[in-house]
Amino acid sequence: MEERLQKIMAHAGIGSRRACEKIIEQGLVTVNGQKAHLGMKANPEKDHIEVKGEAIGSPEKLIYIALNKPRGVISAAKSPDPRPTVLDLIEYPGRLYPVGRLDIESEGLILLTNDGTLANRLTHPRYGHEKEYSILVARHPDDKQLNAWRNGVVLEDGYRTKPVKVRITGTKGKGTWLKVILKEGRKRQIREMGRLTGLPIVKITRTRIGNLRLGDLKPRQWRYLSSQEIEELKK
Repeated sequence: MEERLQKIMAHAGIGSRRACEKIIEQGLVTVNGQKAHLGMKANPEKDHIEVKGEAIGSPEKLIYIALNKPRGVISAAKSPDPRPTVLDLIEYPGRLYPVGRLDIESEGLILLTNDGTLANRLTHPRYGHEKEYSILVARHPDDKQLNAWRNGVVLEDGYRTKPVKVRITGTKGKGTWLKVILKEGRKRQIREMGRLTGLPIVKITRTRIGNLRLGDLKPRQWRYLSSQEIEELKK
């Protein structure tokens, strides 16, 4: 089956589709010995495709894995120190990348995939995919504190966070459980919002990315996504 050349290259792990388009425009791709052009189609099962003089094989099989990341594990493909990464927790020999990073003290849902197109859609702010969290704060919040989260908090760098949905779901001693839904994910955003509004964060667990839910996965457990889950994420 013929597909656009940049899509074939992206599935073979060359890079994102946009990056592959640039490589084609630079004249670095050939199909059956002929220089390729943007918009060209090919059949990866029949045509001989070379990128920078090296042949590429059949498209890489796309993998989608849901993982419950525990505390103390880095949400990255590689670790700068001896601490484990999310890839150390699964049994898959190929290349995968984490989508929707969590800081090392947070836990919950992480998507691991080699689908660069989907990863971009889930992380780029313009698509506005929701991320849902179960959060334990150290105090019982008042309406003023909750409304600050709902209306946006000005962080130390001057950035005002986008409004979030937040409601109380329970209490634990002097603390309170909150359900929080946001459409952005700046570094340590929830912890900074809590600190600046007088609600120190005790625990963060992500329970949903878009339509994908953590479900009953225990910390360190993982599973492959169903075809229905993958289809819903791509919509």
